[in-house]
Amino acid sequence: MEPTLAANIYFIWGIDDAPYGPVELPVLLDWIKDDRVLPETWVFAQTHGSWQHAADLPELKNAFGLDTELNFNTPLRKISPGTLRRIKVLADLKDDQLVQLADYLEMQDVPQWTVLFKQGDGSDSMFLVMSGELRARLLTDDKETILATFGPGEFFGDMALFDHGPRSADVVANVDSTLLKITATAFYRLTREAPALATPFLQATVRTLSARIRNDNKRLTRVTQQYSTAGGM
Repeated sequence: MEPTLAANIYFIWGIDDAPYGPVELPVLLDWIKDDRVLPETWVFAQTHGSWQHAADLPELKNAFGLDTELNFNTPLRKISPGTLRRIKVLADLKDDQLVQLADYLEMQDVPQWTVLFKQGDGSDSMFLVMSGELRARLLTDDKETILATFGPGEFFGDMALFDHGPRSADVVANVDSTLLKITATAFYRLTREAPALATPFLQATVRTLSARIRNDNKRLTRVTQQYSTAGGM
């Protein structure tokens, strides 16, 4: 006798690159309603024995209202708390805070190969990656040096909110991407109109920036040590 769907066991791959579970189908359906599981979320179904996009599991298609193959580049038009929580710096905010924050954000679709901005451009916006992937690059004599890549849940361009200085690198979309943008003007409004919301947003942003700086320092230390070792041979 085959097990019923309610007895199926699932694991979910979170945006923090960690699995969650095991859970049964009713819990998984609740997570879909709360936007904790999206059509493109990776789900391991015990009965199928493999990781698949949630929307590709027959028992979940109706939960997303999908009867045909899903185009994962379709932009998200509804900014719900669960959707915003996919951004790592927003993960600890409460639902009412996320609903309030949505009033200060704009959604922007960026087709593949689009140069979002170039080195030296004026800056007035920070970007949060909802879907897709972008890269920061420097061009020297037509040679590209990739500085970083940004995937779902990450952010870039944050210094624009504080110093409005020129962009330090190009940012290019590797694939079709959907971004949330907060302009310097919107951020200024946020700090004046909702300081209790601006504070945790800033704290989370600073924590992420500090972690990036520490990682960059570690990489620089390793490179310096390797260079010193090679020079002493």
